[in-house]
Amino acid sequence: MSETTTHYDAIIIGFGKGGKTLAATLAARGQSVALVEKSARMYGGTCINVACIPTKSLVHRAAQSAVAGGTWEERQERYAQAIARKEVLTATLRGKNYHKVADAPTATVIDGTASFVDARHVAIAREDGTLVIEGEKVFINTGSRPFVPPIPGLADSRNVFVSETLLDLETLPRELAIIGGGYIGLKFASVYANFGSHVSIVADGARFLPREDEQVAGVVLESLRSRGIDVLLGARTLSVRDEDERTALSLEVDGEKTELVADAVLVATGRRPNVEGLALEKAGVELTERGAVRVDEHLRTTAPGVWAMGDVVGGLQFTYVSLDDFRIVASDVLGDGSRTTKNRGAVPYSVFIDPPFSRVGLSEGQALAEGYAIKVATLPAAAIPKANVLEKPVGLLKAVIDADTDLILGAHLFCEESHETINLVKLAMDAHVPYTTLRDSIYTHPTMTEALNDLFAAVK
Repeated sequence: MSETTTHYDAIIIGFGKGGKTLAATLAARGQSVALVEKSARMYGGTCINVACIPTKSLVHRAAQSAVAGGTWEERQERYAQAIARKEVLTATLRGKNYHKVADAPTATVIDGTASFVDARHVAIAREDGTLVIEGEKVFINTGSRPFVPPIPGLADSRNVFVSETLLDLETLPRELAIIGGGYIGLKFASVYANFGSHVSIVADGARFLPREDEQVAGVVLESLRSRGIDVLLGARTLSVRDEDERTALSLEVDGEKTELVADAVLVATGRRPNVEGLALEKAGVELTERGAVRVDEHLRTTAPGVWAMGDVVGGLQFTYVSLDDFRIVASDVLGDGSRTTKNRGAVPYSVFIDPPFSRVGLSEGQALAEGYAIKVATLPAAAIPKANVLEKPVGLLKAVIDADTDLILGAHLFCEESHETINLVKLAMDAHVPYTTLRDSIYTHPTMTEALNDLFAAVK
């Protein structure tokens, strides 16, 4: 390498939640840091720019629009305003995240596409040429990207979007087809249905939400269909073709051929780790069988001095997991290494449909499969006073308890404000608090959290 190669204490590839937090932390300790990001529109990472924040902004505005009702033209105008508001919000947050790192005296943000030369040197392709930098430590935080299946005509259609690009669509589609029945597809289905679109979900599996508790998944499916969302189970997309201004999907549903025509098509068939072009093999960084960066419990890769964080390592793809990955990496490089992926506790998640579905821990079926003797509790959302105050008496709450210890093994909350309540259940699980503590606790009234009194009182 040239003697003029710039040296840093740390090189961080990717401006996601874990990377930006690590960059700010290391810079605050006086370490020299280079944070490399290939797109100036992705400062702050996926969550801020094309996922959590903009979609939750649309979730909020869509719920307001559903209440307001009105003509198609009025709904269309509210949708356009929501997209414009989303742009302002993400631009503001993007700027704040940039300055959080760039304003640190020892941190440098470098725009460009990074690839490894070896485990200590990274080449950055820029508009003005290639820059090579050297780092004592290197951290990979490149996130994930949507997976687009090789369906004939899909890549060529002018009306096909992935989750990131659909967020830029300024015209509300009257008919929206979603290929994929997972969490991302459900969230967008709920948002666009609330704005006024007619939504069809094309799910290839025979069972709806197969990873979730079957009883709760059934209630979620019933709720979606009651809102006018068509959910086609056991459906396979054979091909896609544009016809005038619209797009036709050729489907096979339960062995029979049919066709679905839509103004817009969302491909929501999962995401894959962003490793393409990184030349990881030059650094000695290995991948898993599923194409993620292979790491140990400290998030160390197979190359000494190289770590990885966030979606690129596979597993649950949530910004708060990436933040916890930062804690694990920081513990390893700045502390005693005591925090690991094995002691991070239960990881909750929420799907922001209407009402939201949230979960932590095991389902009833998983608990039985793992050999637990269990007790189960269920509570209809309609029994919760606050749900009726909010005029959202839809849903079901379910908890799974270890019959031998009275500890909570899992909870599934399909109800209004479940995304808030689930965090309390997660805390109780991590603290090994028996379910009776939540059952007998005093909660403010009227709140959704007080439903835990009745839910856990129903354990049997």
